[in-house]
This record gives sequence, structure tokens and C-alpha cells, in this order.
Amino acid sequence: MKFQGCITALVTPFAPDGAVNFQKLGELLEFQIAGGADAVLVLGTTGEAATTSREEDDAVCRFAVERVAGRVPVIAGSGSNSTRTMLEKSLRYQRLGADGLLLVAPYYNKTNARGMYLHFAAVADAVEIPCLLYNVPGRTGCAIPEEVVAELAAHPNIAGIKEASGDLGYASRIARHLGEGFALYAGNDDTALPMMALGASGIISVAANLIPGQIHQLAARCLAGDMAGGRALQLRYLELIRQLFSEVNPIPVKEAMNLMGMEVGGCRLPLAPMEEGHRAALRAAMEEVGLL
Repeated sequence: MKFQGCITALVTPFAPDGAVNFQKLGELLEFQIAGGADAVLVLGTTGEAATTSREEDDAVCRFAVERVAGRVPVIAGSGSNSTRTMLEKSLRYQRLGADGLLLVAPYYNKTNARGMYLHFAAVADAVEIPCLLYNVPGRTGCAIPEEVVAELAAHPNIAGIKEASGDLGYASRIARHLGEGFALYAGNDDTALPMMALGASGIISVAANLIPGQIHQLAARCLAGDMAGGRALQLRYLELIRQLFSEVNPIPVKEAMNLMGMEVGGCRLPLAPMEEGHRAALRAAMEEVGLL
């Protein structure tokens, strides 16, 4: 399965008591599908997978697969800094019906190039669904070396890479390894257009939690060769995107969703409520594009 277009990095909604709000999760999934999202990613960075339990992770994956019911692909973030844990999670999510997996580089302990390759290959060799690498050195403290990307691009079960470093030079270099079986995905909303110009197949988007249709259109126009149309959308929502990352993701996007009446709850500690000055700037950006 080839993923393309707008892939929404979905938030995990929480009830007032802190539990996962599955009724709200169902509403969010329906909002995404109705809005034009081409796929959804659960249990990623935006989904606060760092603070959810194994039981919650399995329940969220199962619920998303059953609720979406094949209408769009469901990708599950199964990454861990422990290769064994990542493998166990990946096999569970495959059994639960996920259409693909997002595998993050090993954080905190980090590794050398050979260890990085073996970390990803351990999962790709064991599962039968497509795997996406996840390069986000701002979170992990290490980048996936280009030579490792090149080696993994040849693996039949490594389908692409989510590139979220913000380094367009790095993105340009790994774009040389794109092919029929290996795709590039923009991992930051603010670099969606240049990443699409480099050959990205889609955008794994935080902003799509608010505007799935517009992110879908941005990707679709670029994929159709209408870079001017894509540029217009990128620039229209650039300030909103900037404010969505004024604090650690997903603090601002959950605040924005709550301002829109979506009632997704807050974030789990150590993520704290948004500072008032940032909240005011976010509200202004939302008003500017007609979301409030």
C-alpha cells in the first residue's frame, strides 16, 4: 500500500479524568475522513504515545482500525528506543489491523549507523505491512544517516521516511533514494511545499487536525504539478502553522481544537497548559484564516 496526500497525525483526546476519550476519538476520525484526509496516523508524537500505556495503545489502535473500517489507511506509531519493544508493538498493531507502521529512530540511548540499520530492519523483516522511518532529531537527539536511509530504501518492507528534521539539505540528499518502493513524506507543516517539490508523496500533518481539507488540497495540487496552487495554500496557513508550534507539540494544536469546540481535553504531564501570550497569538492566527 502506498500512502500519499494528507496523512493526519491525530491527537489522542482525553476525558476530564485523564482517560482516553474514545467517543471523541471516533468523532475526530469521522471529521478527518469527511474533511478529506487521505490517511490517519495514531499513536505518534502528536498522539502523545510517550505517555500512554500499552493497554491504551492497543485500545486506540484497535478502535481506530475498526472505526475507519478501511475507508482510509490507518498508520500506527510503534516506535521505541528499545528495538525489542518496537518489534513487539509492531507485531501487535499488525495483528490489530493497522495498514502501516511509523518507526522512530532510537532516542536517548541513540546508536551508531549499523545499530540504526538493525533497529529498523528488525521490524521490517518481521512484519508484513509497510514501515515508514521517522527522522526527527529534535526529539530523538540523533538523525538517521543518509547511508542508512539508502540501505533501508532497498528493503522491500520499508515504504518511506517521514522527514521532520527541518533540514532541507538533508531532505534533498535522501530524495535521491526515492523510487517505486520508497517514498518521502514531509514531517513538518511549515516545509510541506519545498518537501513536495523535492518529490514527497504527502504530508504527515499536525495542522490537518484543524484543516484536513486544506492540507489535502495542498498535497493534491503539488502532486498534480500545480506548485503555484500549493504555494498559495502554504502561505495562507503559514502563520497558523507557526503558532501551532509556538510550544511543544501537541500543546498548541489541542488548544486550537478546544477553541474550535472539539473538546479533546488537555495534554498529559509533563506537557502543561499553554502560556497565555502564546494562546492569544494562536487565537489571532485562527481568526485570520476563519477558524474562529
